[in-house]
Amino acid sequence: MSTYREIFANREFRNLWIGSALGNASSTMTSLTLAIMVDAATGSALLAATIMFGPSLAQVLGVSTLMSAADTARPRQVLTALAILSTVAVGAQAALELGAGFRLLLALAVAYGLSIGSGVRWGLLSEVVHEDQFVLGRSAMNLSVGAMQIAGFGIAGILLQAVGPSTVLWLATGCSALAVPVIRFGLGDRAPRRIARTGLRETWRGNRTLLAQTRTRPLLLALTLPNGLIVGCEALFVPYAGSRAGWLLAAGAAGMMTGDLVVGRFLTRHGRRVAGRWLRFLLAVPFLGFAFDLPIAVLSVLVALGSAGYSASLAQQEVLVDLTPAELRGQVLGLESALRMTTFGIVAILAGALADLTSAAPAMTALATASLLVSAIISRPLSRVMNPEVWIGSPHGRGRAAEGLQTVRATRDPDQRRSTGEGG
Repeated sequence: MSTYREIFANREFRNLWIGSALGNASSTMTSLTLAIMVDAATGSALLAATIMFGPSLAQVLGVSTLMSAADTARPRQVLTALAILSTVAVGAQAALELGAGFRLLLALAVAYGLSIGSGVRWGLLSEVVHEDQFVLGRSAMNLSVGAMQIAGFGIAGILLQAVGPSTVLWLATGCSALAVPVIRFGLGDRAPRRIARTGLRETWRGNRTLLAQTRTRPLLLALTLPNGLIVGCEALFVPYAGSRAGWLLAAGAAGMMTGDLVVGRFLTRHGRRVAGRWLRFLLAVPFLGFAFDLPIAVLSVLVALGSAGYSASLAQQEVLVDLTPAELRGQVLGLESALRMTTFGIVAILAGALADLTSAAPAMTALATASLLVSAIISRPLSRVMNPEVWIGSPHGRGRAAEGLQTVRATRDPDQRRSTGEGG
């Protein structure tokens, strides 16, 4: 079993991790700051949830139009350009006095670009680390998300009570700016995984390949719906707790980070699949505590415990990679990420609307209950996909991957060919 020390000895992985961590720190501080600014200005739970999680809706535009760039463009160039875009956008949020509507539009525009970056990043990860280290590498990347959310939400929460929001946004701008040289000079200039023209047509070729496979559908449902409903609960932390929401958000990040650490580092391939059956339920049950008037410290513990359940996604993503042709891996992982983030955005907005009609606590309880029901409904079809006999190591599993690869080749233009070389 590989260790974190082994993958962090890989210079390219280390720089990919650092660049991702800086970007996550920036987006975390920005989203919390904007949500509190909008909540204070409008008093609307819907608008606060929308400014914090609504940009996730832009993911569906990215997956529908340019996600093929995850495999048809040079990864370093795309990631560098997106880091610069993010820096400029957060700097504009800090420097300009904008209304809630303009701030949301700017956040949506940046989210559209970053949705493409998710596919590029995950596809690059599958090349940077050995195949057997992919889950551990993904776990380490998720740990960076958790760690930066703890730091970002914690620092932003403290600074928002001591200084103005613009100071926090300038700090977020600095984090994003630091990611630019790390990505530009720390990653190799790798060639695209396949030669094709980036665009709508090529994007939907890859999307159809994934969506046409019946075995991937339960995985996509499991990766989006149970998690998305709990993200709806998190979208109401600001209306529920105000300036103390940073503690709940940081607790959630700590729980997520702990779950990814245990599942990614200490469980075997089989153990991850067994644990995944129960982690989806662990994700939702603690959030039922918001039905009661509990101290914020107790709720923080419950949020941390429940958020460990997000680590069920590691096993599901592992199977998804096993069923995916290598030359489409970036786009497929980007599609999965975009569908998940889009679901997060939709549910967050619905959660805000529900909280405006009732209040935050009953809305969060209803969402947690719905997550439990969805996990129960998809358990049977998901267990068939996660069964060891259909893993890629089995003849049937290899057949499914080969089938997907043949589908891609059959739909590609005659003059297109797979690129296996690296530049630079």
